[in-house]
Amino acid sequence: MSDSVRLNKYLSDHGVLSRRKADEEIEKGKVTINGKVATLGDRVLPEDLVCYLGKPVKEKDENVLLMFNKPVGIVCTAEKREKDNIIDYINYPVRIYPIGRLDKDSSGLILMTNQGELVNKIMRGSNFHEKEYIVRINKPVTDAFIKGMSEGVPLRELKTKTRPCKVKKISKFTFSIILTQGLNRQIRRMCEFFDTRVVELKRVRIMNLELGDLKEGTYRTLTKEEQDTLNAHLSGSSEKPRYVTNGFNQKSRRPN
Repeated sequence: MSDSVRLNKYLSDHGVLSRRKADEEIEKGKVTINGKVATLGDRVLPEDLVCYLGKPVKEKDENVLLMFNKPVGIVCTAEKREKDNIIDYINYPVRIYPIGRLDKDSSGLILMTNQGELVNKIMRGSNFHEKEYIVRINKPVTDAFIKGMSEGVPLRELKTKTRPCKVKKISKFTFSIILTQGLNRQIRRMCEFFDTRVVELKRVRIMNLELGDLKEGTYRTLTKEEQDTLNAHLSGSSEKPRYVTNGFNQKSRRPN
């Protein structure tokens, strides 16, 4: 079985699904191997015929990695039933999907790719990769607010406490924040803890990749220098989830 690979990795390597999404689709019975419904943990040999949603899985297209400036109102999903889904908006000729998420009310930098392993390496909270945001709130940014946000905020609805992070005041109502994790609506929840509402949220950087002057609603490929630096940063990153102890002394897997 030395030539075999796990089914979820096979689907990821062929640009069909991320490993996590592959496991979900396998559990739903949407994947077959040689005509037989697959199960979690199945392995694939080179001569096997793998089908997803009844269609054979083919060798993926050339690797794609795009920087996209997402406008407010676009939803980071490939679900076609969502009329404002990011895939239809970009309308790229090769099948791609977003690396992580920006919620519908947020804008800024999001990466789009067909490389499943790259998704995991960038998004795993256990890899501590930086993501930077510019945030405008409905109240003046005080020294106490900056201190509280930077020291970590308990999010009881998620049963965790955010990691210490870098927070800097930019103007009366605006601050920048650098996170190394991606909890659900994390910045908005952190602000709510201080009875403060986010008015505008924009992601301006992921690791070494900066939004810069990329026009809203447009995308571009990475420069060679950007790609080389990113590869160097990811060289020691894990694709697999690692369990960490959160602020409530429970083990939890950081979500993307």
